[in-house]
Amino acid sequence: MSRRRSFLIASGILGGAVVLAAVMIALRPDPPLREPGSQAPFVTTAPATGRDGAIPVYSAGTVRPRAEIDVAAQINGKVASVAPAFQSGGRVSAGEVLFRIDDADYLNRVQQARANVAAQLVGVLQAEEEARIARAEYEGFLRRRANDTPPAEASPLTLREPQLAAARAALARDSAALADAELALSRTEVRAPFSGIVRTEMVDIGQFVAAGQGVGRLYADDAVEVVVPLSDADAALIPDLWTLDAGDGDTSVEATVMAEYGDGTYAWSGYVDRAEAALDEQTRTINVVVRVPDPFAGGRAATPEGDGAEADDGPSGPPLLVGQFVEVRIAGASPERYFTVPRSALRTGNEVWALRQDTLVTIVPVGVLQRADELVYVTGALADGQAVVLSGLQFATEGMVVRTSADGPG
Repeated sequence: MSRRRSFLIASGILGGAVVLAAVMIALRPDPPLREPGSQAPFVTTAPATGRDGAIPVYSAGTVRPRAEIDVAAQINGKVASVAPAFQSGGRVSAGEVLFRIDDADYLNRVQQARANVAAQLVGVLQAEEEARIARAEYEGFLRRRANDTPPAEASPLTLREPQLAAARAALARDSAALADAELALSRTEVRAPFSGIVRTEMVDIGQFVAAGQGVGRLYADDAVEVVVPLSDADAALIPDLWTLDAGDGDTSVEATVMAEYGDGTYAWSGYVDRAEAALDEQTRTINVVVRVPDPFAGGRAATPEGDGAEADDGPSGPPLLVGQFVEVRIAGASPERYFTVPRSALRTGNEVWALRQDTLVTIVPVGVLQRADELVYVTGALADGQAVVLSGLQFATEGMVVRTSADGPG
């Protein structure tokens, strides 16, 4: 094949390809038109929840006894017996004998004192009779000298008045000695002043104890206390805190104490008893004392929501132990209307960025009532269920347009 013919063939193929490409370009369909994506920022939201009733005030503390004493004898002596319940962890009732001291010496003293009292009683009777005779003799003497010059007044010794007074004083002295001897005898039995739990015990039969020597510790089991530190803002939420009288049993300010035991959480009902009238110098907090009656009756399993309310049924739980670390929820003030929002919804300056018409930002100033772990209790111009912005914005302006998950990713 000649070079000229080869060139013509190649040129024809190239020309046909160019024509075919031109035809294809001319006949291609127009691309679909798409609107540009929204430039509004995407935010995550959560609803504000309207509430009423008491605002909970949360804190924590360690359980301590309502009352705790050292057990000690008031007299010296050798221990004769010890009650089986008087040992670490034992429970004793009010007035129960904890241990006894050998009373032989004290019985002897009582007998001696009674003998002395009997002897002095005879002496008083003799002195009274002698005084009566002396008075009668003096009066007879006065009648015989009725017409003569009246004699001088008789001296007290003549009428035996000092002797009678001395006999009566001696009787009173020995009666007091008898009372002391009987009191010492009664103290050979060391009794529990209240119903309680034995924390420690250090006494055995045959041991000599001295007056005032501590041989154990006992704490009351009718109630325990929890001291919870609160900021002044939290303390201000507790109604009538500074008018509560310690120990008067006023249960108007309710509290719930919660503690973990095993795999569960248990709750006990209590009340605010008082507030300590001084700030903690280190933490600058106010110590509020919560009292829990009958802690050894056993707690109730807390509800699954973990709100600290007690379950309506179920077996009794463990006792509330002294030294246990617990969480406390106190029923605070009850405003007419307030809201809870997630903690991340609260902005600097106590503001919440809420949404109106689902896409427009409105800046709502709020009053902060309480800050919990995950929630903030606020008052302000919010509506129940209104969406509040959690994240996605660094700053906001009134009327700013945003997107939410309900609008799609855009």
